[in-house]
Amino acid sequence: MPDNAAMEEVLPERAPASGVTDELLAACVHCGFCIPVCPTWDILREENDSPRGRLYLMRAEAEGRVDPAGAFSTHLARCLGCRACESVCPAGVPFGDLLERARARIPPRPEARRRERWVLSALTNPGVASVTYAVARLLRAAGLASAFGRLLPGKVGQLLRLLAATRPTFAPTRVSEPVDLLSGDRDRDAAKADESYVLLTGCVMEGLFAHVHDATRRTLARAGYREVDAPEQTCCGALHAHAGLLVEAREQARRNIEVFERSDCEWIVTDSAGCGAGLKDYPAWFADEPDWQERAAVLAGRVRDVTEILASVSLSFGADAGREDSAGLEGRVGYDAPCHLHHGQGIQREPLNVLRAIPGLEVEALPSSERCCGGAGMYNLAQPDLAARVRAPKLGEVQRGGFDWIATGNPGCIMYLGAGLLRSGDRTPVVHPVELVDRAWS
Repeated sequence: MPDNAAMEEVLPERAPASGVTDELLAACVHCGFCIPVCPTWDILREENDSPRGRLYLMRAEAEGRVDPAGAFSTHLARCLGCRACESVCPAGVPFGDLLERARARIPPRPEARRRERWVLSALTNPGVASVTYAVARLLRAAGLASAFGRLLPGKVGQLLRLLAATRPTFAPTRVSEPVDLLSGDRDRDAAKADESYVLLTGCVMEGLFAHVHDATRRTLARAGYREVDAPEQTCCGALHAHAGLLVEAREQARRNIEVFERSDCEWIVTDSAGCGAGLKDYPAWFADEPDWQERAAVLAGRVRDVTEILASVSLSFGADAGREDSAGLEGRVGYDAPCHLHHGQGIQREPLNVLRAIPGLEVEALPSSERCCGGAGMYNLAQPDLAARVRAPKLGEVQRGGFDWIATGNPGCIMYLGAGLLRSGDRTPVVHPVELVDRAWS
């Protein structure tokens, strides 16, 4: 159990925190299976920085026994939110949901909250974000992000390295007409061609990873899927939820639910693990609003990661598809699983299966593939030293592995791993798996 010293101040009893219910918190049986998989416990060796310790603090705060501005705030802020604990929890404790609700209980420090809201607005508010990303793309295209990112220390250097890591690895490929690359009988192929999807464009993805969206659209078109526009969609809300800004997160979720309900399509496709997990978490966000929760559950059932879709079809490349103009790929790929894909969504085999279907590639999961890279949204900016310690073993694996590419399906992971490699002088590119599929299929 957490040390008594962590319980800094005993407060009068008050009503339990909304959403952080006794039933959810009591589900933890204190078995400790979560402790060895927790990155922060592995580094700090502090019970309060393990999932079990944080759940204990959540319960104490909900019951009014600790000050939410004291140790409660400190130890919850150190959590990466990687949800590795959920994958091993025999009791099924929804730690990610509880973490977001608990963070919403932390009294904000005015200056820190203003800064946080400013950053979120710069990244997710359509009007402000359009300027943010336009400037960022100019810095990236001019090579300034890469050049100065290698030289400058502190947060400015880190931001530039993160930006430099978003630069497309591959030159744009030509857009071809959809071609029939599916195996099986013709009736099945015809039915597949009628399937449609909406692509969640998001904020960071649309602003800095449009090349990944393009690769997603091309590969799905070649697989026989038809895109449906949903121009009124907005940010998924995941960054706000992670910060404990659940009111804002729900506002964005309501808008997306309404927009996607009007879309006449089968699937909502994501090529960002964090966004996909956010959409699938919508029902938990509306735990206190039954009507919205029901609508959110229907939407969540339509969400698919692009690798899930591609893993459900037979991929044919180059000569196997009856074509001799394939660009082809040869080399070694190190796969690193995004936490919100592997743990948050339980999508584990599909990305590897898709990559291993590409001729000429030798695909290997990094030894620490199931562990967080330290990026965790804005965590690497808020907790830079701890994030770097989490990332360090993974960078060592990349540098020893002799890989031609590192593949991971989340923008934050691409940016944080890429920034670390840039800082160390390693030029191994970090790409989204769908980029490799697109390149091999072009």
